[in-house]
Amino acid sequence: MTFLSTVTKKAARVTMGVMLATGLSAASMTAALAQDVTLRGASMFDENHAFTKTMRKFEELVGEYYTGDVEFDLRLNGELGVESDYVNFLQQGVAIDYTIMAPSNMAKFAPAIPLMDMPFLFRDLDHWNTVLSSDAFGPLEAELEKNADIKIIGYTGGGVRNLVSSGPIASLDDLAGHKMRVMGAPIQAKTFAALTAAPSAIAYNEVYNAIQSGVIAGFENEAASIQNLKFYEVAPYITLTKHTITVRPIVMSGKTFRKLPEDLQAAVLKAGKEAGAFGRELESREDGLKLQEMLDAGQIKVQEFDGRETLLEMVKPVQDEFAAEIGATDLLATIRGM
Repeated sequence: MTFLSTVTKKAARVTMGVMLATGLSAASMTAALAQDVTLRGASMFDENHAFTKTMRKFEELVGEYYTGDVEFDLRLNGELGVESDYVNFLQQGVAIDYTIMAPSNMAKFAPAIPLMDMPFLFRDLDHWNTVLSSDAFGPLEAELEKNADIKIIGYTGGGVRNLVSSGPIASLDDLAGHKMRVMGAPIQAKTFAALTAAPSAIAYNEVYNAIQSGVIAGFENEAASIQNLKFYEVAPYITLTKHTITVRPIVMSGKTFRKLPEDLQAAVLKAGKEAGAFGRELESREDGLKLQEMLDAGQIKVQEFDGRETLLEMVKPVQDEFAAEIGATDLLATIRGM
């Protein structure tokens, strides 16, 4: 994989010729050319989405911390596919170099990684922020890097995920047999099956049509995505289960990262951590505002879930079993205790 654009390549050939003419060494030429880097990113959303704003912040910070020349080519609105495509590109080191994605979409390479995004894992925003500001997820990061060659450079997220449906869901009775889309990681399906729903994994870009055609009756998501992709048109009922506070790693292809100059690697790591903190504050602040905007516009109907405390008890055995399967019992206990 090369990061030099066509224009930069032409400039590089000119530079090389000048340097040869002046007697500079090949090592000097290599060092000079290494400064010209283009990093390719992908977002499923437009410029208004928190993920895109976070990646723009990452780009800005890298430019601030790196003294060499680096350019960014961030493709928006799903131009390069969906997250399941992104994870393959990152693992192979092709098409994209950095993005933000849900841990569940990386489960096929790192089966333990969905623990980060397990429903009902966090008590509240303070608990969530405490965990993400620590090194608690270090073992999961190491597994992902070893198995998939994908490097986590920061954590964003902060959206509160609720049930989104074509009809009202107010209680366990309504949830029983509810046909809903979940993300691909098995823990997602097991969790909602334990709550008596009928979950199935459907590609994200097929959800709108699947609800419209009656294949499913709903899914679960946060306010920003519901608004950005206009899911309220087919699923206007929001039930405040508040089952997940999202964890969204900012990731980079390991193959890309290793090819960067050391000082650029350092800038990427620093910028990733700081952009993650920026994105967490942004999304957690915007989440309630976007929900209220849709409510004020008459696009959605919002209701509480009767007996949410019961849900918390129903999912604990599923969480414990999953943690035991992936050897993360101690990690789960640590997170719960933070």
